[in-house]
Amino acid sequence: MPITLPATLPAFDVLRNEGVMVMSPERAQSQEIRPLRIALLNLMPKKIQTENQFARLIGATPLQIDFQLIRMSEHQTKNTAAEHMETFYRPFQEVKDEKFDGLIITGAPIEHLPFEEVTYWDELCEVMEWTQTNVFSTFGVCWGGMAMINYFHGVKKHMLDHKAFGCFRHQNLSPTSPYLRGFSDDFVIPVSRWTEMKQAEINAIPALHTLLGSEEVGPCLVEDPSHRALYIFNHFEYDSDTLKQEYDRDVANGTPINVPMNYYPNDNPALPPLNRWRSHAHLLYGNWINEIYQGTPYDLAQIGR
Repeated sequence: MPITLPATLPAFDVLRNEGVMVMSPERAQSQEIRPLRIALLNLMPKKIQTENQFARLIGATPLQIDFQLIRMSEHQTKNTAAEHMETFYRPFQEVKDEKFDGLIITGAPIEHLPFEEVTYWDELCEVMEWTQTNVFSTFGVCWGGMAMINYFHGVKKHMLDHKAFGCFRHQNLSPTSPYLRGFSDDFVIPVSRWTEMKQAEINAIPALHTLLGSEEVGPCLVEDPSHRALYIFNHFEYDSDTLKQEYDRDVANGTPINVPMNYYPNDNPALPPLNRWRSHAHLLYGNWINEIYQGTPYDLAQIGR
């Protein structure tokens, strides 16, 4: 089944050309089923790239998805055209009375700031509290996951001595988890961050369960059943060349940066990088969508009750 997107959203043609099933809202309304309402709270500066990445993953399942784009109400992006934001995004204050089967909260390039110093932190706290009454399942990604685990459980983020940058091997720590159906015992995940969460601090919270982790870069995927949430600190959603874009940008700006580990063949930036995480990315987000489908009430009004 397809993902429902506005026909004029850039992701519509991108995904259709890749073979992903997409459908206009007009076509979706003619079908006698209820699509899952999945929202993306997009905090990344490159809005269109991020839309494509997450739409690609959640649009690959056999279910019809009504994909909604949300932004913070007062924060204005400087990297995406105002026309795009006006056309496709709704501010949180406009959707706060609605219910959603799922919500993804993305990362944001503000790791160096304490949470309380982020300009939209108060509204993001409102969003996180709102998920408990208006969203069936929430997926916090990278900084978004760190913000959620901090808000709900007080787990702190810690600055690293150097950027964790590259593709790192991770272990499947909970093979029986429904979110990890089909997962290998170990695999690589793209990582790009200056902060980390400490496994010992997560272990101190009985309500939290670490599902994926790495000896090199620490915990990766944490389940929080009490808040119907998952927190992932790394980037399954990345395109094949996303780390390359970050590396090339820093090199061009003269910013000190190491070649991303285990990413280029023979660690040679002159060679095209290989994508070795795509299949597990689809597994994770497909499993998440399936778990929502199995548990969410048919009547959206019952979510949160």
